[in-house]
Amino acid sequence: MATSFQRTNLYPDSEIPLPRLRTISHLWSCAALLGGLGAAALALDMPLAAWVGTGRCPTAIQKICGLSELFSHGLGVVAIVVLIAVLDPWHRYAIPRILGAALGSGLVANALKLLVARTRPHHFDSQSPGLDSFTDWFPLLTNASWEQSFPSSHAATAAGMAIVLACFYPRGRWLFPGIAALAGAQRVLDNAHFLSDVLWGAAIGCIFAPLCVYGSRLSRSFDTLEERSHARRRASAGLQGPHTRPGKSPFERPPGGDVQAA
Repeated sequence: MATSFQRTNLYPDSEIPLPRLRTISHLWSCAALLGGLGAAALALDMPLAAWVGTGRCPTAIQKICGLSELFSHGLGVVAIVVLIAVLDPWHRYAIPRILGAALGSGLVANALKLLVARTRPHHFDSQSPGLDSFTDWFPLLTNASWEQSFPSSHAATAAGMAIVLACFYPRGRWLFPGIAALAGAQRVLDNAHFLSDVLWGAAIGCIFAPLCVYGSRLSRSFDTLEERSHARRRASAGLQGPHTRPGKSPFERPPGGDVQAA
């Protein structure tokens, strides 16, 4: 006997599902912790870089970490948002915010490379003191790629990506940071960055990405874009009547405090 079923829309057209969020203070506290760990990691930078240079790291670990680089590279970020657009059309409205949080974090890290020159591990003598890898202040555009170790823009991008994706896909709130950690490990195992560079890069992501999510001017700009996107979606579906989003915006900070986790 033939059976049939009716496809249903999981989300009413007049609503946008609210992501589960942590408070901005939690993420900035995490950034402070990562910054402190980065300073402490200066003592481990040279021994770890020397160990990586010996090629003793298991091949399986190198391969797993190498595959995770997709999460921290600009082209990988674009690939991820294309997957969202194709497989999860309901969250297409969030693509500008996702791109802003991930790529913006990487751009901030790249800007900091113009302020401090640090030699990458594969161009530095691991027998020398770690602080000697810092070579110049305010090199601006004069330093070559091998002098742009501090901080890791890949790690910043991965951290920003993990934070914003965890907001829209809360079931992955442990998965995304785990992938970001593997992406950071890849930079160390590839001898492209010292451990401290990766930790400081992740701290930058934890500082910048929340500005794209919580009640800052940047976040409110994304709120406006999303409102317009959802209004166009309603119009294309032929829906009439005013559009209202529950709680104004899923990212708007309520008066007198931070956004709380749902």
